[in-house]
Amino acid sequence: MFYDAITEFIFVEDEPRKADIIFIPGSFRPELARRAAGLYHEGYAPYILPSGKHSIKGNASIYDRETESDFLGGILRAEGVPQQAILREPEATFTWENAIYSRRVTEAAQLPVRRAILCCKAFHARHSLMYYQQQFPDTDFLVCPVVVDGISRQNWHQTRSGIDTVLGEVERCGGQFHEIMAERITV
Repeated sequence: MFYDAITEFIFVEDEPRKADIIFIPGSFRPELARRAAGLYHEGYAPYILPSGKHSIKGNASIYDRETESDFLGGILRAEGVPQQAILREPEATFTWENAIYSRRVTEAAQLPVRRAILCCKAFHARHSLMYYQQQFPDTDFLVCPVVVDGISRQNWHQTRSGIDTVLGEVERCGGQFHEIMAERITV
């Protein structure tokens, strides 16, 4: 069925392996930080970089005094990740900026990123991966996603919410990357 192709495109997932860092694109979803903390404690990476200020979608109103990066960092500390293992990127307002500004943080820290783990929402995996790959072209990425809102690769096409969410991700991948790719060519 056609949704099998969409499922394979959107829901990227890899087995974790040793990496230099774990990236968390901005979100107020504690599940992402908990997954990253688990991977940290299992010895997969020595650093975690949560990114984000507030979403440009305006869903930060209940967290108006805290950035996504601070929120995720607080969850990481509560999960036993030491402060020195948590890097910080508090300015990004959408996924493209998460990747750009995370690159700036790793460069400022002179942290080589040969392999990275990306902890993101399962339905946001391709979108996140494309942006981070664009900013870290020499990095091997492993996506270790988290199912949130009950939307998974197995069931996304069975509810209106799942369909809207996943097809919205497909649209954003095409629409936003159209602009990025067009900027790279000269005609």
